[in-house]
Amino acid sequence: MIRIGTAGWSYPDWEGIVYPRRKPRGFQALRWLARYVDCVEINASFYAPLEAENTRRWLACVSDQPQFRFTAKLHRSFTHEPLEDSSTVLATRAEDFLAGLEPLISARVLSGVLVQFPLSFAWSSAARTRLERLAASLARVPLVLEVRHRSWFERDPLEWIEHLGYSLARIDLPASDSHPPADPPALGPLAYVRLHGRNSGAWFAREAGRDQRYDYLYAPDEVDEIVKLVRRLSHGSDETVVITNNHFSGKAVANALEIMAGLGRRPPAPAELVTAFPRLAGVTRPDGQQPLFG
Repeated sequence: MIRIGTAGWSYPDWEGIVYPRRKPRGFQALRWLARYVDCVEINASFYAPLEAENTRRWLACVSDQPQFRFTAKLHRSFTHEPLEDSSTVLATRAEDFLAGLEPLISARVLSGVLVQFPLSFAWSSAARTRLERLAASLARVPLVLEVRHRSWFERDPLEWIEHLGYSLARIDLPASDSHPPADPPALGPLAYVRLHGRNSGAWFAREAGRDQRYDYLYAPDEVDEIVKLVRRLSHGSDETVVITNNHFSGKAVANALEIMAGLGRRPPAPAELVTAFPRLAGVTRPDGQQPLFG
C-alpha cells in the first residue's frame, strides 16, 4: 500500500488554493483535504502535546475514508532538548505524548511516529544512547527516524538504527556535504519518504523564514524521479508513506497529486488548485462531487 499526503493541513496560504474561498457551512479543512490525499503527517504534535479530544475529532473527519492514515511528529522536547536522566520520568512523558494519539492508535490509523532530529544531531555514543532510550519508551508505536547529518549513514550507525527497530526516513532536501547521501539504504518495516523541496537559496539563508525554505514546486522531471524511487521502495515494504512538506501556497498538495498520477492513479483535484497549478489539468480529474457538511 502506497499512501501520499502532506505535512500538516493548517496553513493560511492554502486559502483560496487548496481550500475554497467560499466555504460551505460546517467546513472542516481536514475533511476537505482527505478527499484528495491518503494521509497526513500531524506536525502540531511537534510544538505542543496533543489532546485526545482533538485527535478524536480528526478521526471523525476522515471516517468516510477507511484507507486514510495519520502519522505524527514526536514532540521537540524529545529530539531538540536534553532528555531527563530518569528513565521513569522519560517513560511518563512518553506515555503522556502517546495519550494524545490514543484515539488514532486504538482505531489503528496511526502508521507511525516521526522522530525528527536537527542537522546538529550527529552519530556519537550519546546519540546512540538517546535513540535507545526513545525506542524503549515509545515501543507501543512504530517509529520512523529522520536524521539529517551524513554521519548516520555509515555501517555502524545504520546497523544500530535497524537493531532498535526504527524505520529510516528517506528525505529529499537541498544538497549539502553534511546531508545524507543521495541513495541511502532502506531500513525498517515502513518506507517513509519526506519531500522538503530543493530551494537551496532559501534553505541555507539565515534570514529566510519557514515559508521561504519550503517554497518549492517539484518540476515534472523531478516528480518522475520521485515516482521511480517510491515504486522501488514499495517493493520491500508492506506500507509506503510519502509526505510532501513543500507546503507553501499549496505546492505540497499539487505535487502529492502529481505523484499519485505518476503511480497510475488519476486523482480528483480542487478547482482552485488546478487554477493555481495548470499542469494538474492533464493528470487529475475535475472534482465534481459536492461536499456535504452538516
